[in-house]
Amino acid sequence: MSGTSADGIDVAIIETDGIDVFGLGPCLTVPYPPALRRRIMATYGATRAPAAVVEELTHAHAAAIDLLVNKNNVSNLNIKIIGFHGQTILHRPQDRVTVQIGDGALLARLTGCAVVNRFRDADVAAGGEGAPLVPLYHAALARRAVRDGRLELPVAIVNIGGVANVTYVGTAGAHDLIAFDTGPGNALIDDWARATKGLAMDRGGRLAAAGAVDRRALDRLLAHRFFRRRPPKSLDRDAYSLAPLVGLSAADGAATLTAFTVHAIARAARHFPAPPKRWLVAGGGVANRTLMRGLAEAVGEVAPVEAVGWRSDALEAEAFAYLAVRSLRGLPLSLPATTGVPKPMPGGVIHSPPRADSSRSPRLRSPRPRSSARRAGPRKSG
Repeated sequence: MSGTSADGIDVAIIETDGIDVFGLGPCLTVPYPPALRRRIMATYGATRAPAAVVEELTHAHAAAIDLLVNKNNVSNLNIKIIGFHGQTILHRPQDRVTVQIGDGALLARLTGCAVVNRFRDADVAAGGEGAPLVPLYHAALARRAVRDGRLELPVAIVNIGGVANVTYVGTAGAHDLIAFDTGPGNALIDDWARATKGLAMDRGGRLAAAGAVDRRALDRLLAHRFFRRRPPKSLDRDAYSLAPLVGLSAADGAATLTAFTVHAIARAARHFPAPPKRWLVAGGGVANRTLMRGLAEAVGEVAPVEAVGWRSDALEAEAFAYLAVRSLRGLPLSLPATTGVPKPMPGGVIHSPPRADSSRSPRLRSPRPRSSARRAGPRKSG
């Protein structure tokens, strides 16, 4: 998984049947080389990326998988499937368009393992938002945590990546889900830190902590039409403009954008049928102490997902491994309550590796190859 912040690739191994989660294996994060990150970000807003960028990105994912396998001495595991989310460069579901770049067939060849990609296409083609797709995994983890006595429902699980999203898991578990993008996550803060201070991010929230929130600019940001929409709803990384911050110092702008993310997440509670007993937070935003402190002031006690034995940095990578298995089984990846799709929607495109040459083994042990590629869900019309 690589999120809209485009800071790197998260890789994780899990054991699952696509319904329950039986074990969490090793995980790691591999930062993008700065030059590749710049090339990726130059494609944002486009409907396609140059072939060279897609190929380089796919090779970077293969290298990250190799690093995880070799570093943890797990190359002899029987890895059945790789979920390859790719890199989102455009998300405009109102026009039935979502673009995640990455070559699934190439990754299958490079790893010698079956690969699932294009997780969002079928949902968007059917009229859904195409995001968020992690709620069914959140529900599976919550169900396990309830059984283990580590969690009580209802719970709100917030992922703060480039864009922030929330999953509300009610007392009926997977049958009681509400999910939607809440608004900005880290992307605007990152963009501001880069534009004003030449920083890749506001590390730890230190820049924001040195500034003061500009209430007028914050009110302008919160007046965006997105906040008037009822969920399910989703958001493109570049939906917001930094124009309201013109004239602010670097620190004041960072403080204002951090408050913007906090207020947007807090507003999500208006759509919950009952107050959550806990707010759990995952994603890169967990490392922003100013953001986490502001969120606690806005909604009450918050905690990183590590409080219930989950992993902030790995959660979305794990989710797409889980969804890959659901794709193999033809199970839904999204629901009307999570993306607004008309009915539970399967999806994903499955790529099997070439038949192994008898003279060499593939990097990863894979299932018997099927056809070179097949869809696990309905075909996109047109």
